[in-house]
This record gives sequence, structure tokens and C-alpha cells, in this order.
Amino acid sequence: MNKTRLCVMISALVLSTLAFAQDSVKPDDAIEYRQGLMTVIGWNFGPLGAMVKGKRSFDATEFARHAERIAAISDSVIEGFPKGSDKGSSERTAAKADIWNHWDDFQAKANDFHTQARLLADIAKANDEAKNKEQFKKVAETCKACHDKYKQKM
Repeated sequence: MNKTRLCVMISALVLSTLAFAQDSVKPDDAIEYRQGLMTVIGWNFGPLGAMVKGKRSFDATEFARHAERIAAISDSVIEGFPKGSDKGSSERTAAKADIWNHWDDFQAKANDFHTQARLLADIAKANDEAKNKEQFKKVAETCKACHDKYKQKM
């Protein structure tokens, strides 16, 4: 068996296992996963926001590091909302049921966040403070668009 065929077979096995696991995720586990992602995003978003608002001096290296971290996990956000995870402990989640009732719109907003976060990480590599700040605001707008529509105030 050649290496390519073996890699394809292993990849298929891994993907099918992940797909099965996704269907069998307990709602509270999904809630915990997505809250963890949001905590990590917030942890990295805070210093960027402080730099953009002038509450902290701009540090291009630090800005790029935080932007890359956000971009790296931004495509994982959608995985934290599998079907059925709206049935978890309601006191543990701020996710509105509208997420699953308007899945295509939610997914589009999550994809927009990923796209803009990836652009921020790429722009941050150029070390241009003005462009970094401009792109940060675009990322923040994607967060707000989703939170305004799909996150309950707690």
C-alpha cells in the first residue's frame, strides 16, 4: 500500500471518528468548549483593544502575537455549537436558541469573524499601527454583529 493511500485512509478514519464524536457531544461539554474558546479570544482581544484605544502603548510584536492567537482558534468557534447544545444547562450559557433556528446566518457570522481575524493576523505581520487598528475594528464589528443577535445578556 503506498503512503498516499495510507494517509487518505487514516484521514478518513480520523474524520469519521470526529464526525461521530461531534454527534455524541453532551450539551454541557459543548457549552464548556465554546466558553473556553470565548475566554481565550477575550484574553487575547483585551490587550489589542487597549492598544487600539490608547489605554496601552502600541507594541507591534505583542499585537501580532495576540492577533495570531485569535486567528488560530477563530475557525473553531462554530464547532462549539453542535446541534443539541442549546439543551444544556441554561444558566451556564448565554447562547440564544436563535443560533440553531437561524443556523445559516449564525454560521455566516462565525465565518466572517474567522475571515476578519485571519486578515488581522496577516496585517499585523506588516507592523503598521494604523492598519492594525483599522482591521481590529473590523474584527470587533464581527463579534458585535453575532453577540447582538445571538447572545443573551446575563
